[in-house]
Amino acid sequence: MRGAPTILHLDMDAFYASAEQAAKPSLRGKPVIVGGLGPRGVVATASYEARVFGVHSAMAMAQARRLCPNAAFLTPRFTLYRQVSDAVMALLHTLSPLVEPLSLDEAFVDLEAGGTQPTAEAARAVGERLRNDIRAVTGLTGSVGLAGSKMLAKIASEQAKPDGLVLIEPGTERDLLGPMPVRTLPGVGPATAEALRRAGIHTVAETREAGEAELVRLLGRAHGASLFLMANGRDERPVVAERDAKSISVEDTFDVDLTDRTRVQLEIARLADRCVRRLREAGRSGRTVVIKVRRYDFSTLTRSETLRGPTDDPGVVREAAARLIEGVDTTAGVRLLGVGVSGLADYTQEDLFAQAAQAAQAAQAAEAAQAARGAQAAQGARAAHEALEDGRRTQGPATPEHVAAGAGEASEGAGKPRRWLPGSDVRHAEYGAGWVQGSGVGRVTVRFEEPWSEPGRVRTFAVDDPALEPAEPLPLLRPEEAAGRGGAVGLDRVGGPEEVVGRGGGVGSDRVGGPGEVAGREGAVDRERDVGPGEVAGPERVGGPEGAVGREGAVDLERGVGPGEVAGSDRVGGPGEVAGREGSVDLERVGGPEEVAGQGGGVGPEPVGGPEEAAGRGGAAGAGPADARPAAPGGGHQPGREQGRGRGQPVTSSP
Repeated sequence: MRGAPTILHLDMDAFYASAEQAAKPSLRGKPVIVGGLGPRGVVATASYEARVFGVHSAMAMAQARRLCPNAAFLTPRFTLYRQVSDAVMALLHTLSPLVEPLSLDEAFVDLEAGGTQPTAEAARAVGERLRNDIRAVTGLTGSVGLAGSKMLAKIASEQAKPDGLVLIEPGTERDLLGPMPVRTLPGVGPATAEALRRAGIHTVAETREAGEAELVRLLGRAHGASLFLMANGRDERPVVAERDAKSISVEDTFDVDLTDRTRVQLEIARLADRCVRRLREAGRSGRTVVIKVRRYDFSTLTRSETLRGPTDDPGVVREAAARLIEGVDTTAGVRLLGVGVSGLADYTQEDLFAQAAQAAQAAQAAEAAQAARGAQAAQGARAAHEALEDGRRTQGPATPEHVAAGAGEASEGAGKPRRWLPGSDVRHAEYGAGWVQGSGVGRVTVRFEEPWSEPGRVRTFAVDDPALEPAEPLPLLRPEEAAGRGGAVGLDRVGGPEEVVGRGGGVGSDRVGGPGEVAGREGAVDRERDVGPGEVAGPERVGGPEGAVGREGAVDLERGVGPGEVAGSDRVGGPGEVAGREGSVDLERVGGPEEVAGQGGGVGPEPVGGPEEAAGRGGAAGAGPADARPAAPGGGHQPGREQGRGRGQPVTSSP
């Protein structure tokens, strides 16, 4: 416990939702909810406008839609969030070499290690300057807490929200903590709080008065003793610049419970490959393979197998995961699967037996492919000969039928409609940059606007319009503004502290990051936290483009651990929902094309298809068929309802 408030805690305000509002002028001042859009999706972040209606992080998305039907529901764009986070973290590194990131939007900073004078005035000045620099570089706001310990600094930042600064003076800790609920203290979860409640302990003051002996009796020696110290305002945990990951894992939550055994095995193999990719990106190897299975009734079990040595070989991890799933009964239905690797090391000890088996499989596959090519060539020769003979008899063109059939199949695959996820970035050859408001029945609705422009107009295109292409996220500020205002770090290339050019001038911010990662379905938005097989290390999960709720990091949206795997639609097989009016998003869904949009308008200019696909009385486009994968969001609108009632409101086309 320090005698000066030199530990700073920064927490960005409604980070994901605020970034979306900054990037989309039409959504500013309106409720925005970011997370999994499927039936099992979970809210990752809600804007403060949505929180007024009771929406909060980790809430089921279906409940959020009931509470705030007019909100814009968007899939996370982790590419943008990471770029903004990198810029913020670079600013923190200018304050001190000891920066402990907790997530993309939260971190502790040891100001004393950075040379800040151990006084309240100096610490407050640093905190205010940091808030100004963050606003100048990103256009977003963050709340700052300053105290003599990590626990109190975090409590102070919570009190400062939104866009504020709170400093806890040394010596006032006990009086501040006394009336707070016991859940305020770190390490007090639902189970601990319930044990204390049964003993008549509800507040921090009552916890302190109970005494250390009573807390040890109730909670055990280690937990009880540490809780007593924290209740007295004492927290000796240091700010740690780097925390070693203990495991790397991925998981997927499925819209429909899996009962087919073959499908379960295929999903486990796919998850194992994703896990190994993350393992290699981190430059690590692992000794223990773990699988996680959550059944239809929410009962969860894990199985693990320890290998002879650490490995990053996908074949080894895949085989171990396959052996583990063989011992689990999945016939009743599985809603979630996960694969993880623990016992991490910095070196790899290859499994020679697995390598030999893999080589044998590769040889067999090569032989089978060669035999198939030979048979195909023979068949093609016979077909060509027969076609030639037929042509001579009929004086027609000597074109083998199998060639024409193949061409037809190729063109059919090439013309397969593209899928567009709500909130994702696009660019049109004529209209420029925009973002997807919704799609369905072969149509996609795009609002064309830039972060620094006025709210743009909405236009509708065919989903396969060649002039419409996916795009990278735009910076939240104009490049010249990001380089000039405050002079700190821009969003174009943010590296370590050595790349930060003081506060008077700085790195430009030409653009924000690479291709946008969307939250489709390969998993839900799990933000990788390197914990267990159910929690990924870094933002991850989501199919479609795998990243976002992206493959490179995300939140387990089913459990709401942060942002991650975005599920499919609002209801499986049922109509999707149209959220909001001006800048709202019509949510995709998993179902058939027979579902239609609400009355009063929608995405498409005219209904497409037969009568069953006809729009409501206002003539909106319905929802088209979704991706075959159960994890991917589909596309659609709510069946005809009156405008302004519940979830049936259509997307408007006004600016």
